[in-house]
Amino acid sequence: MKKFVLLLLILNMSSLYSQKAISGYVLNNAGYGLSGANITEKGTTNSVSTDINGAYRILVREQATLVFSYYSFPKQEYGATESILNVILSEEGGQNPNEIVVTGTRAAPRSNTTTALHIDVLSFEDLSSTGQITFDKALQHLIPSFNTVQTPVNDATSLLDPYEIRNMGPSRTLILINGKRKNLSSLLYVQTSPGQGETATDLSAIPIDAIESVEILRDGASAQYGSDAIAGVINIILKKRTGNGTATLKTGITAKGDGEMMGVILNNGSTVGDRGFVNYTLDFSKVNMTNRAGKVDAQGDFNDLIAISPNNPASYVNNDNTLNGTNITGLNENQITALFEDYKGSPDYNAKLATINQGNSIGRNTVDSFLQENPDGGNINGSPETASAKFLVNGGLTLSNQTQLYYNAAYSYKKVNSFANYRTPYWRSIKNPFENPNIPNWSTAAVYPTYLKDFFGDGTAASYKGYHPTFTGDLNDYNATLGYATIKNGWNTDASITIGGNTQTYTVENSQNSSNIKNSNELNIYQENSPIYFKPGAASFNHIVGNLDMSKVLSDKMSIGFGSEFRSETFKIVEGDKASWDGAGADSFSGNRPEDSGKWNRYNLGGYIDLAYDFNNDFLVNGTVRYENYSDFGGATVWKLSSRYKFANDKVTLRGSVSTGFRAPTLHQIFSQKSQYAFMPGKGIQISGLINNISVQARALGIPKLDAEKSTNITIGIGAKPLKEFNLTLDYYNIKLEDRIILGDNVQTQFGTVTWFENSFDTRTSGLDLVLNYGNLEIGFGELGFDLSGNITFENKRISPVASGNFGPTLDALMFTSRPKTKWVLGTTYKIRNIELFLNNTYFGKTTFKQDGLDPNLKTEFTPKVVTDLGIHYAATDKFTVALNVNNLLNVMPEWKFKAENATGSAILNDLNQIKSQFNLITFNGRYSQMTYEGYHFSQLGTLLSLTLIYKF
Repeated sequence: MKKFVLLLLILNMSSLYSQKAISGYVLNNAGYGLSGANITEKGTTNSVSTDINGAYRILVREQATLVFSYYSFPKQEYGATESILNVILSEEGGQNPNEIVVTGTRAAPRSNTTTALHIDVLSFEDLSSTGQITFDKALQHLIPSFNTVQTPVNDATSLLDPYEIRNMGPSRTLILINGKRKNLSSLLYVQTSPGQGETATDLSAIPIDAIESVEILRDGASAQYGSDAIAGVINIILKKRTGNGTATLKTGITAKGDGEMMGVILNNGSTVGDRGFVNYTLDFSKVNMTNRAGKVDAQGDFNDLIAISPNNPASYVNNDNTLNGTNITGLNENQITALFEDYKGSPDYNAKLATINQGNSIGRNTVDSFLQENPDGGNINGSPETASAKFLVNGGLTLSNQTQLYYNAAYSYKKVNSFANYRTPYWRSIKNPFENPNIPNWSTAAVYPTYLKDFFGDGTAASYKGYHPTFTGDLNDYNATLGYATIKNGWNTDASITIGGNTQTYTVENSQNSSNIKNSNELNIYQENSPIYFKPGAASFNHIVGNLDMSKVLSDKMSIGFGSEFRSETFKIVEGDKASWDGAGADSFSGNRPEDSGKWNRYNLGGYIDLAYDFNNDFLVNGTVRYENYSDFGGATVWKLSSRYKFANDKVTLRGSVSTGFRAPTLHQIFSQKSQYAFMPGKGIQISGLINNISVQARALGIPKLDAEKSTNITIGIGAKPLKEFNLTLDYYNIKLEDRIILGDNVQTQFGTVTWFENSFDTRTSGLDLVLNYGNLEIGFGELGFDLSGNITFENKRISPVASGNFGPTLDALMFTSRPKTKWVLGTTYKIRNIELFLNNTYFGKTTFKQDGLDPNLKTEFTPKVVTDLGIHYAATDKFTVALNVNNLLNVMPEWKFKAENATGSAILNDLNQIKSQFNLITFNGRYSQMTYEGYHFSQLGTLLSLTLIYKF
């Protein structure tokens, strides 16, 4: 027995003596380490997992075989012949084997071909090749379902343009930076333009040169990421490069000689010790103003701003509020009209009629005289002057083989200068037709308050040519993340804290407060004593987000992820100086009133669990459940189930998903309250009010508090790679959105003309996305590649009654038909030696509008257009590159025309006078002839030429 035990001991020691250590890294094709990959000694239970950097070390027997496996990748086997063994795992036959996609699943990263959802992956080179100045405009010419349009009326909306995916509005696309939530802007869009009533993240604040890649998930993802992900997710991956820094100089100008642009950008990186890295970007730019104002129609301006109708009873009311000897106070319209009929024919009537006709004649001469010198009415409509400074840093530090500290921070400052509509010398307010109009002394043609000639002239009537209020916006946007990641026993744990905020401060100059308000000494506070410089206030939004996420590859078939998020949000409206809001307030942009200002906060806590299972190498199922609870409206539970099946030797993939989602109303929508000037067709510039849903006025009107939107998303798609360099994807989507939050039409109430937010109705949006790529096709001495992608909207409509009826045809058009029904992008690249040629064609399909004031028997239709962009990049040396971009090479501009809805509409279009009248109604008498007052289907200022010089360190 002793001999037997001794023999076992000798054999065991021999076995231990024959073991050897094998170490190395497990990487993907892009060279990134795969944390949590399994390394198993074949035929045994001896296994280890890679650390956070993809490193491993295992003790095995001599002549052992190692099996390397990672969730969704084919297994690979290697003999343990060397002490150092680095392994690259890849998946043959995929759409892009170099991509590891982290967006769309919380269980584990996956290669792009194995995701159950379609995800667009754009590189920095893709973005920079467009020649666009900002990130959002680059996406406009790369992603068909992504749309952004510059608003025709600037003021606060000049600070950032609304954007959206799949016609769902800007607030339903979630923006992430390195997988962490980016803060919203403090701006609430209230102009009558696409995106009205919503808010968004400022994509233009992110410098393109700081971006390594962008992952765009076009599918509902509330279950994975929470609120705001109904339409999809844009995840911006920052550069980690520690070498190959670049210094870039950009300059450009439009073909019309305005919009001059100058930019200086630095991107560089370095190692920090032997375990860390840092990459940083500095971006400074200045873009001058452009002007594309139309020619003002004199008759239209006279009718809106000067003319007094001889048939309007109010024109004959005396200063003591009497008509034909009777005081009209308290009388209704019919009673006043009866008095007017009795008044006709009297000597007093004839005298006043003569005065009115004489005054109209003088007034028309005043209009003609000004417009002869200023055909555009003095307006400046186009892109504002913008100066910006952006800074971003991204870094990490490996603390041990199992732990890593990571961080990123960004700050963006933007200053925007723009103009309101020009106040012509004949400008005056339109009064209620049954109020005393106080007809001016027509003999002097002084239809403006006389003190204005002192403010904006030299004190003489001849010197006064009107005035042009200016709007200046100062924007500060910041975000920062600090995180700690570790791996232990195959569990990946990620804990992080993210802060972010956006502040906008407004200034109005060259304006005045026309209010007739007197102090205790009966002296005017405003009018002739008004300031001409105003601080209307500010708005800010910030959030603090805490995330804890854990995931593990349980086997080569299953992975699990779960985690939680805490988020605190604060929204603040800062009161303006008194002169900016008192009475009528600052002309053009009234300030924030004290009762409308304040600071509001809420928080929410959410948690999720995500499970993914590969039944075999072809069939995957992924499920997620999430619960969130908001302090202001309660909880929401949502879920998502997705799957994919590969066949034909992995050359074809079928995939689909079904999910529920939600979007919490933003604090902006809950608490904003404001008076706002806007063009009213046929009435000039008028003021209307926004009341919030928790106000006394809202309670009096029976307006309920806002609740969350709910959604159901269905996506079915196919991906194929029949050839090595050719792949395509085709995805159908169907989104039902319940209790959609809208900012309704203006309604006349006991509080005046007001509007409000409400959960108004349900909508359905469906369509098709196509992406097709072919690369490395040898032609001549170079290689040709092309990408064709498109989006077709099948359905985008309201599918339930409106809650309160304050949703008219203009809002209906802005929400459902103001974005292209179809959009296509065809990009080609030709590389020959040290020259790259880029030719990009973007097709913007038909859109229709129903502008405010337009005859109900008509609509406007923007005709389809193709915008062509050309880029030539020449690598003069290994370090120096010259790039020339010509955007909108063929100078294509938006065009629109009237379309009849019925026979009555056709009759209108056969009458040139009526056509002219309708044109004036929707363009403010020609001031916005190119895009109409409510906007257009793509932003173009004509041909833009830009030159870029790039020096590589």
